[in-house]
Amino acid sequence: MTRRINIGGVAVGGGARVSVQSMATARTSDAGAAAEQILALERAGCEIARCAVPDMESAKALREIKLRVHIPIVADIHFDHRLALAAVEHGADKIRINPGNIGARENVRAVAEACRERGIPIRVGVNGGSLEKPLLEKYGGATAEALAESAVSQVRLLEDMNFRDICVSAKSSDVMTTVKAYRLISGMTDCPLHLGVTEAGTEFAGIIRSTAALGALLADGIGDTIRFSLTAPPEREAAAGAELLRSLGLRPSGPRLVSCPTCARCRYDMFSVASEVERRLAELPPERDITVAVMGCAVNGPGEARAADFGIAGGNGAGVLFRHGEIAGRAPENELVARLFEMIG
Repeated sequence: MTRRINIGGVAVGGGARVSVQSMATARTSDAGAAAEQILALERAGCEIARCAVPDMESAKALREIKLRVHIPIVADIHFDHRLALAAVEHGADKIRINPGNIGARENVRAVAEACRERGIPIRVGVNGGSLEKPLLEKYGGATAEALAESAVSQVRLLEDMNFRDICVSAKSSDVMTTVKAYRLISGMTDCPLHLGVTEAGTEFAGIIRSTAALGALLADGIGDTIRFSLTAPPEREAAAGAELLRSLGLRPSGPRLVSCPTCARCRYDMFSVASEVERRLAELPPERDITVAVMGCAVNGPGEARAADFGIAGGNGAGVLFRHGEIAGRAPENELVARLFEMIG
């Protein structure tokens, strides 16, 4: 089991539930815009939000952002340790640094001491695109072994400075490199691990790549917090991460849709019906732990619909409604969704 750290009231590691992270794309220096985006992330299931801090104005804006949001804020720092110190002073709940690009050892020590005084964790973030040159030469590229060695060496650097509230990430844009790197690191340190595939791509491809890597690791019991890194609105990252955790049984499932891919036997517009059911289920509170089936024909439809809490089994321009395994009525296609949600309540 990994050690536990606390990020602004969110426990990470040590058996705590896996948390969902994302990163605001609005300029951090525009505190109002950044806060609005983080509020949207909260609604999408995000539990920890990261903000880029490229300048002192952004570091100072963190205080105002925190006043407007409800989840912890991570300050993303590169190159200038003074920005990390300013972020600590202005209320950051965690600092993300790459000790390899933050400068001299004294700079890392200054950040570690400031974070220790305030009880703020540090995430050591290693990416395949920014590995140290000696490691690239040693391993012949950004391999899993190079990522693991870089990450663990930076953990040891902080631990030598008597700092232990550390989270680790070691991300590659390659799925299998990412999986192998995290498996190596999990056997080398007990620090909690932040999982992600870096630069995963646009929404469709990025979700598939991220799910392939993160699903494999989480199924092995590796990982304490996750991020989907998508070229898409950040709310989509948070929603995808939350759905992955629900699919793996690491979150209460809430309203869940089961639907078939259809085939030539389908005789009603199931795509439209299923999409509308999905949209309306998303409006239900997450405490409604129900399964709703929308099926296309008589092969698996009645069985799946009966197994769900509520369901539709399609017919020819119509459908049969099920409630807790029993037939509850029939309705034409254009009334199916309304009748279904009358039953769901």
